[in-house]
Amino acid sequence: MARMQRLLMNLFDGWFQMRRRFPRSLLDEMTDAIADGERAHRGEVCFAIESRLAPTAVLEGWDADRRAHQVFAQLRVWDTEHNSGVLFYVLMAEHRVVIVADRGIAAAVPQSEWDDVRDHMLASFAQGAWRQGSLDGISEAHALLTRHFPGNDKANPDELPDRPVLL
Repeated sequence: MARMQRLLMNLFDGWFQMRRRFPRSLLDEMTDAIADGERAHRGEVCFAIESRLAPTAVLEGWDADRRAHQVFAQLRVWDTEHNSGVLFYVLMAEHRVVIVADRGIAAAVPQSEWDDVRDHMLASFAQGAWRQGSLDGISEAHALLTRHFPGNDKANPDELPDRPVLL
């Protein structure tokens, strides 16, 4: 996507609808879904939603992937005992979802499986189904983590906040 097109998207493309698309009630549902699902595996799911990138960031070449990795570090998703953090990063203005898995998860779950989760979310978002896309993405992530990174008999501490972060 051309830099000028991305700049225009970040300036004008619906980013101002974040609170409408992700109201408090949906954030509460997402929080509960993340907390409930984490009981079945050793993964830690973190969800971050950003309305848009700053124009200067776009002009400097930042994109959703680069920003997702920065948010991964900023929110300390990497800072878990088993390197088991997974970040969902939604960039509303560019209609992008990036899923970043820490090295412990990446060793067990192929990127293609995360890409499938992302694609399902994007398809829902494109239809305006923000609630369903978000909750389905969380559910699919928990299914992958339960299959590839199951819990064990030890207590699994909640190492990352379950509430989605609005950036």
